[in-house]
Amino acid sequence: MKLEKNEGTLLLVIGVWTIAIWTNFGRNLVKTAKDPEQNRPRPYYIAHAVLVAVDVVLGGLLVKLGVRALRGRG
Repeated sequence: MKLEKNEGTLLLVIGVWTIAIWTNFGRNLVKTAKDPEQNRPRPYYIAHAVLVAVDVVLGGLLVKLGVRALRGRG
């Protein structure tokens, strides 16, 4: 399946947005984990860290597909 340039642009924008949102969430998660007033169980942090990692990887794949489509190789 060959992607058109407008589809590549959409994939690129969604990928960049996904990476930006989830890395920001990850930074906030780290800040929360370091705050002694926050009393959340450890599995909460593990689950959310896994979500951040998976979504950043998926965002990276979307960026890669978008760039390939814009270069005409998608």
